[in-house]
Amino acid sequence: MAEKKPEIFELNNGTMQVKVSNYGCTITSLCVPGKDGKLADVVLGFDTLEPYLKGAAPFFGCIVGRVANRIKEGKFTLDGVDYTLPINKPPNSLHGGFKGFDKQVWDVVEHKQGGNPSISFKYDSHDGEEGYPGAISVTATYTLTSSMSLRLDMEAVPENKATPISLAQHTYWNLAGHNSGNILDHTAQIWALHYTPVDQNIIPTGEITPVKGTPFDFTAEKRIGNEIQEVGLGYDHNYVLDCGDEKMGLKHAAKMKDPSSLRVLDLWTNAPGLQFYTANYVNGITGKGGAVYNKHAGFCLETQGFPNAINQPNFPSVIVRPGEKYQHSMLYEFSVE
Repeated sequence: MAEKKPEIFELNNGTMQVKVSNYGCTITSLCVPGKDGKLADVVLGFDTLEPYLKGAAPFFGCIVGRVANRIKEGKFTLDGVDYTLPINKPPNSLHGGFKGFDKQVWDVVEHKQGGNPSISFKYDSHDGEEGYPGAISVTATYTLTSSMSLRLDMEAVPENKATPISLAQHTYWNLAGHNSGNILDHTAQIWALHYTPVDQNIIPTGEITPVKGTPFDFTAEKRIGNEIQEVGLGYDHNYVLDCGDEKMGLKHAAKMKDPSSLRVLDLWTNAPGLQFYTANYVNGITGKGGAVYNKHAGFCLETQGFPNAINQPNFPSVIVRPGEKYQHSMLYEFSVE
């Protein structure tokens, strides 16, 4: 069989343009209008695939799996069997290991043009890959569902063994434009009354804690930079999506707004959690057009199963068994207000 080649594909509906690669299902660019109809690319990334392939991206734009986020000490037990995963972010396993789904070349199953352009990718993950049990078949479809909306539908089916599955989309957004500096002046609203506090290794303690009266409270629109200095390096926490309106089977998770361009991003999902991350570890990465990305150059809205859920019985289960299907959808709605 011919070696699959990493490429970049385009979805364009005349209003917004998205570039996405079969390498890690990575969104490399997303151009959307702001005030005065001015287009800007609102995604951190690189002009070519080479830096992604060389590992220069801290998960820019990609889908991470088999299990997103951290698994404590890279260990879990399932159906009486102990599993050990690669410790790629000591002392834990992060985003699927050293060669997670973000570093695989996926098959392009379908690429449709027209009024609602879409692209579908497929990846078959083998039994024992990065230490995980059982083979699974994964699909991811990006669709421009309206002039200013992008939808992502992810599915995974285990073949013959139970396994944890929790995928996340890891795009770093900057609604003022990828090259506009930090996102501290953006406002955020997150439909979560609770979050999961973490220990010194960024592993949840198991508690589900109210955000009220803490710097983690984004139940009302708030400037990201207002209290960020009170939470260590910045936000890198899982929010419990427990109070958003619903539409089309998805919950309102977050609303982000840039005051300079007036661009707004509303995110809807069916996942139980949202990792809100403010690019705390980004430091001097040279990206598209020579732009230099530093700390807080973007934010991530990673809807997901809770971190380390496989080891926390009180968290929603991430175990998927043969005969079941993992389904995770996200809707990104852009607007100007």
